[in-house]
Amino acid sequence: MPMTEQLTTLQRLAREQFAPRAQQYDDNYSFPIDNIQDLYRAGFNGATISKEYGGLGLGNHKGNIRQLWSMVTAIAKADMSTARCWEGHNNALMLLDRIATREQKDRWYDGILNRGELWTVWSGEPLLKTPGQKQQFGTSLTLTDGGYLLNGSKTFCTSATHARWANLLVNTAGAGGARHASCSPESVIMLACDLDQPSVSYDESWWKPVGMRGSVSCVVNFDNTFIPFENQIGEPGQFLREEWQTYWTPQYAATFLGGAQAAYDYTRDHIASQSRQNDPYVQHRIAKMALNIQACEQWLDHAAGQWNAKQTEQAKLAGNMARYQVEQLATESVQHAIHACGARALMQPSPLERIMRDLSIYTRHDNDDQLLATIGRSVLGEVHDRSFFNNA
Repeated sequence: MPMTEQLTTLQRLAREQFAPRAQQYDDNYSFPIDNIQDLYRAGFNGATISKEYGGLGLGNHKGNIRQLWSMVTAIAKADMSTARCWEGHNNALMLLDRIATREQKDRWYDGILNRGELWTVWSGEPLLKTPGQKQQFGTSLTLTDGGYLLNGSKTFCTSATHARWANLLVNTAGAGGARHASCSPESVIMLACDLDQPSVSYDESWWKPVGMRGSVSCVVNFDNTFIPFENQIGEPGQFLREEWQTYWTPQYAATFLGGAQAAYDYTRDHIASQSRQNDPYVQHRIAKMALNIQACEQWLDHAAGQWNAKQTEQAKLAGNMARYQVEQLATESVQHAIHACGARALMQPSPLERIMRDLSIYTRHDNDDQLLATIGRSVLGEVHDRSFFNNA
């Protein structure tokens, strides 16, 4: 199927199926299983698997990454939680496509392409406790015959209750995952974990957020979970050394853009139903939203152009810039929608009410203050962390 047809098919699926279901997933904090199954049946479960293996062959180094981001935006316009789950799946498959061995691909791709198995990537082990937090997050590995025993817990584990496999980023020197690791890059390894094991359990009570409820990013506990050596993906430290997080950063922006587009469409329909098109203040708000959305598209186009030109270092900086700018523009656009539509548009089951909540929590995936400082350090030629925006 040509890329234009792929995107058209996905947009129709999101509009006709995902959008009507979004409220029920939000109300119930439930995983969007019907949406994920629809994506599989429509042929989108292997978006970032190479064509030679039966996937769509989308990726940062394949000259077509903008297509993937447009797909993410189309899904996010209907339901940002579903977009987040699909993002995580695609990110896991990117790692397999570029880093996994031929034997690993042969072993895992069949389940992905022929049985619709969902993958994800989990790293989160925040070490600082928040007020009222009782559980200390973090994992530890112990060598055993033929592999590792994993103990402990991770949090913000997207798709936790329905993913079949998780690519775990584990710090062999102690807790911290990848984002909070303070030791050498070689201490962080990637392990594919079979989540069907009874030693893996979920604490869904932890996931009661203001938004993004359908992503079901809860706490996952591991109790002597066995992971064989043959499930290690790549070399120790490869994820950090190759700055894989920077490959994915623009996808977050693509999701934010979907939320802004949904808010824009809602606002257009709302003011038309009230015949307020001649209100100059409404015109101001709509104009700003239209300009913001166009600017978001152009930032993503720019970042994709750098990847397509194989300007990897420039692409990573452009991706961080796009991530920052799109967050600001999308958030501003939702505020314009609220001002134009009024308080009644924030009453459930208004889609705008859900969009506002989803965007408010998902933009906190990274601290935009730290992200902006990282961009500044990069421009000034100072040492910086392009992946996690810590003080380097």
